Amino acid sequence: MIKIARGKGDKMIFTEWKDFKTDSEYYTKKSFEEEINDRFNAMYFEAGDQLPKYIWTDHYVVMVKNNTRMINDISFIKIPRHPECS
Repeated sequence: MIKIARGKGDKMIFTEWKDFKTDSEYYTKKSFEEEINDRFNAMYFEAGDQLPKYIWTDHYVVMVKNNTRMINDISFIKIPRHPECS
């Protein structure tokens, strides 16, 4: 774990998987890698959050986005780490 203390609260980057859950889903390293179809590298949490903000894989930076305010539901937005240059 890498701990970053800047501004409000601590921010943490974990290089080992940390399971997390929503109201309808429980995410393990295996289930996440199967859903994203890529291998996990690290995850970023802000202090006190139960869900990561970002997850790095071999080929993507994955943003974890809350879908609703009423229930705990998320979606993953995959951003290529090495986009093609034209």
